[in-house]
Amino acid sequence: MRLHNLKPRPGAKHRRKRLGQGESSGRGKTAGRGGKGQTARSGSSIRIGFEGGQMPLIRRIPKRGFNNTQFGTRYSAVNLGDLNQFEDGAHVDEAAIRSLGLANGTSHGVKILGTGDLSKKLTVTASAFSATAKAKIEAKGGKVEILSRKAPAPAKA
Repeated sequence: MRLHNLKPRPGAKHRRKRLGQGESSGRGKTAGRGGKGQTARSGSSIRIGFEGGQMPLIRRIPKRGFNNTQFGTRYSAVNLGDLNQFEDGAHVDEAAIRSLGLANGTSHGVKILGTGDLSKKLTVTASAFSATAKAKIEAKGGKVEILSRKAPAPAKA
């Protein structure tokens, strides 16, 4: 086998589609672009949602209501089974959880969920706990400490 013997596999190469080569070629005259107009011109592109100058659908629909998501509380979820990485009798808080990479990104705190089984006695401090996580930690003789959230500032009069 030499370089001059190499060939592409059968069916790997296609002929270039030659557009605008006469009416009888099958791709002649308008070259597959339809009739006249904006899309028949070279370099034409129309953005998504553009309706030719008509008021677009997204702007015709009324915008009503209130969305509370930006004011919600977002916790980083940590499963109970992941806390087995800590030593027996250890004090686990948000800083320790983040240092192990169990919770990443921005959030208002850490919430411990009850998925998995805990095999060690731990003192866990977090912003929130699920009921099953709290029960499982206390069943192993551990302690649960809930961090209090800072109250929002009162509105100005």
